[in-house]
Amino acid sequence: MKKIYFIAFVLLLAAQLKAQDQPANYAVVANKFKQFYNNNQPDSIFNMFSAEMKASLPLDKFKPTTIQLKSQLGALNKTDFLKYNQPLAVYKATFDKAVFLLNISLNNQNKIIGLLLSPYAEEAKTIALDASLKESPILLKTLSGSISGTLTTPANATGKIPVVLIIPGSGPTDRDGNSAKLGLNGNTYKMLANDLGKNGIATLRYDKRLVGQSVSTTKEKELRFEDYVDDAIGLINLLSEDQRFSKVIVLGHSEGALVGVLAIRDQPANAYISVAGAGRQADLIVTEQMKSQPKYIADNFKTMLDSLRKGKFTDNIDPKLYPIARPDIQPYLMSWFRYVPTREIKKAKIPVLILQGTTDIQVPVTEAELLKKAKSEATLTIIPGMNHILKEAPADKEQNAATYSKPDLPLKPELVTSIVNFVKGLK
Repeated sequence: MKKIYFIAFVLLLAAQLKAQDQPANYAVVANKFKQFYNNNQPDSIFNMFSAEMKASLPLDKFKPTTIQLKSQLGALNKTDFLKYNQPLAVYKATFDKAVFLLNISLNNQNKIIGLLLSPYAEEAKTIALDASLKESPILLKTLSGSISGTLTTPANATGKIPVVLIIPGSGPTDRDGNSAKLGLNGNTYKMLANDLGKNGIATLRYDKRLVGQSVSTTKEKELRFEDYVDDAIGLINLLSEDQRFSKVIVLGHSEGALVGVLAIRDQPANAYISVAGAGRQADLIVTEQMKSQPKYIADNFKTMLDSLRKGKFTDNIDPKLYPIARPDIQPYLMSWFRYVPTREIKKAKIPVLILQGTTDIQVPVTEAELLKKAKSEATLTIIPGMNHILKEAPADKEQNAATYSKPDLPLKPELVTSIVNFVKGLK
């Protein structure tokens, strides 16, 4: 029987309006769709349709189509919001056996007037690599799948050279430092690989677990912070066994800084670099960031956080908090929040470099100072005018955030210089 990969196509307007954040009503509908679909309740999905939708796609046609879809694609593991152009919201729908775009349109009564699954493809990120460098794919097999990465090396390297493992930051971030879901398109990690490569330093950057070409049988609700640490450890060992490299340096950016400092413990790494890494527990950082939200949102987050600290999860979450605190990722948050970066960096037995920008609107300079205080022998470098994605940016939040979607904006030169000097100064 021919596969049916669409559910319905009643209304999908190609609106030319500026893309917006996910509306709360769409978040609710997308979550209900996932719930009803996974619980084999097509009747409940049908009840969310508008009268026009029901007339165009009667239950006796919709129900068998949905059942067949479930048999072909398996469970719907997650729906990641990508963009919204009124009245259409687009999600990356990850099923057991495939990934699609889930397109949802609602009317003024929050009834579904358009529902469609369409082919999904990662957005192409293009940036020219220096002609003196070459790239090759790296695949690390894990117990639950594989981690896909890119090794960048000088094409004419003679003898052994140092290699830097670049551990990505928070959220669904790929090997280049980009994330469609987060609206992040800065090419930060690819630029870093390019700049370090021109200075004779190899790099390995990779897609996080469940992102890009890195695949795993791990479901979102099963993911833990330690999984990221295990992936980094596997890559450290892979590089240390590669006879082309003289030293393995672990560089963690943002959330990746904590992953990195945990991964170097008792592993064959020669140095560690923290870039825009927090000094305090992540729950404290996120709580501060929530202060900019409306009080009822911040209060809802605090309630969820208080429950997590007691080992309990919160199912009743405001839709606006779904991107960061939906029920399926609360176990991950619990595993992440229990680590204290200052406590972990004290345990490092290898040279440490701490890098922090003064215009980072996500992690302030005081966090780097806490790390330095905890590890007095570490080298601390504060880079004026560098923001969280390691680019030149003003302190103004809107102008700063605008750099996140400028893929051609270069890295701060002082960042590259600091890393090159540190790596080449290792004994």
